[in-house]
Amino acid sequence: MRIGIVTETYPPEINGVALTVHSLAAGLASRGHTVDLIRPRQAQPFADEPGIVAVEMRGASLPRYPGLRFGLPAGRTLRERWTRLRPDAIYVATEGPLGWSAVRAANKLGIPVATGFHTRFDTYANHYGVGFLTPVVRRYLRRFHNRAAATLVPTDALANELSALGVDTARLLRRAVDTQLFHPRFRDPALRASWNVDGNTPVVLYVGRIAPEKNLDLAVRTFRAIQQKVPKARYVWVGDGPARAALQAAHPDFIFAGMQRGDALARHYASADLFPFPSLSETFGNVILEALAAGLPVVAYEEGAAREHLNTGINGYRIEAGNESAFVEAATTLASNASLIRHMGRAAQASIANLSPDAVIREFENLLSELAKEHSDEHPAAAAHA
Repeated sequence: MRIGIVTETYPPEINGVALTVHSLAAGLASRGHTVDLIRPRQAQPFADEPGIVAVEMRGASLPRYPGLRFGLPAGRTLRERWTRLRPDAIYVATEGPLGWSAVRAANKLGIPVATGFHTRFDTYANHYGVGFLTPVVRRYLRRFHNRAAATLVPTDALANELSALGVDTARLLRRAVDTQLFHPRFRDPALRASWNVDGNTPVVLYVGRIAPEKNLDLAVRTFRAIQQKVPKARYVWVGDGPARAALQAAHPDFIFAGMQRGDALARHYASADLFPFPSLSETFGNVILEALAAGLPVVAYEEGAAREHLNTGINGYRIEAGNESAFVEAATTLASNASLIRHMGRAAQASIANLSPDAVIREFENLLSELAKEHSDEHPAAAAHA
């Protein structure tokens, strides 16, 4: 098949959506499909896999997010390209201006389109002081996803949230994790030594955007509570974002490792000891799967990946949404008990050892193939013309 993928974030940008979309594109290409990848032009080049044809569009910097861009509308360009090189199906991963114009272009050309629901933009408004825009954002999301034949979500709970939003086309596409990359065997004593910790000192890890919507205040308060019981504990932050500079200035004892990827990211995970993840704005939270795969017990609210993969008292603690005292208590209990960390860490790694990226790619491939077939059955003349 020829498959169009439209995304406003993609490597070398490092975030959950970019990495998920890259995994899907690379997986389809490895199975012999041609992937028409539509994304904003980036300052840094990225060497993609054979079979992925990158088509760069105009973009602009995302306010308050250095290094991230969004795509500008490109409806005419997309219509012209897809008329010449018609995809069998299109997947629009992001809901920005480029994504909106892609959905409209696909609809106009009669090409089946699926969308992805990766980010709860409607919950971000409050974190940036524009909570009054939340209803507007929700109306936009509803209109956007209702133009698609299917909207792909990683959990049943998120499908229910979409239904409450007024979108009834949710289809489940579960997430996986690279258990060969993220694994306890990459624990690195030299890296821990650079953090000035010995084998018995707990290292708390944060991985992700360093931004207000990630509930950073609770992350800090949780670590300070841990320090009350384990004064030598260290906090390592992997990532970047608009709140990093202020956080780094306010907490000089924190270790900021910047953006990491690949083997370096795997070493950071495996060299830490526990992963408190206080965010309440995730649709899934890929970092939870990565932490579990690396053998880190996780403390997280019962959202997204935590709801699907965390078992309290087994591989971490799943906390009722918004119960901050329970979150702090669970993380503190874990950090102050080295044997519990080791026991839960082994269970964490075992709990997701069988998650297969190949199975997810096959499921994605089958879903797009079904959309293409359903469309050709309903519109045989258009299919013959294509």
